[in-house]
Amino acid sequence: MPSPLHDFFRGPLTPDASPPSLDELNALCNASHCTGAGRPIRFVRDEPAGDAAEGYEERAWRSGEVVTRPDNWHDAFNALAWLAYPQTKRALNRLHHEHAYSALPAAANARGVARDVLTLFDEDGLLVACADPRLAELLANFQWKELFWVQRDAVARNMRFHVFGHALADKLRSPFRGLTAKALVFAVNPRELEGPHGEQVEALDARAAAWFGRPESLASTRVLSPLPVLGIPGWHAGNAHAHYYDDTWQFRPGRRVS
Repeated sequence: MPSPLHDFFRGPLTPDASPPSLDELNALCNASHCTGAGRPIRFVRDEPAGDAAEGYEERAWRSGEVVTRPDNWHDAFNALAWLAYPQTKRALNRLHHEHAYSALPAAANARGVARDVLTLFDEDGLLVACADPRLAELLANFQWKELFWVQRDAVARNMRFHVFGHALADKLRSPFRGLTAKALVFAVNPRELEGPHGEQVEALDARAAAWFGRPESLASTRVLSPLPVLGIPGWHAGNAHAHYYDDTWQFRPGRRVS
């Protein structure tokens, strides 16, 4: 599966593969890997540290400790996202901290819209680089068959899809019908899609971090585009046939851009 998260592994990632150890993850950290408060991150077991009621994001913000359960793929993918997308994860951590107490008094347990956006992207985010605005428009208008089948060759030339969300990465180990990502689509120069994979990821990381720095990015969960990932050419064997995209339960028309 195309994803910078998987670059840290040797060979194909299979459902029965073992996640990297905390020592292996920590060995990959460098000066660029820090929290929203600028503290160097380190991956630790889920053990009490300071305030036992302190949440994951606040603990990372305060101490740099990123709680990561050993032998747990969900948490391992989260750690790998910190490593692959340091700028964006740092921005999300800072924003989680800033919005931690923004819930309305009438709903003390609510995260609020801003944190909903942050959580949705953190869990199920997909970064899309697109060098053809016509394809981006098809995606925004939920025209899945036109995009992924009729324009299949154009998608291969002009679009790149990179998994960000750790829950999405975990689900892709055993994908299921209807699996949907929350996508951010960025317009790029066609030449960027021809560069080394690492440079493409770094550029998208910078774009996503900057995007989350805009107040309007957290105004509504609708800023994230639903995208049925098993429709992406090459991401599922079934989508090599046109009729695969006739499944309107999976490829829903959704809302339209006016």
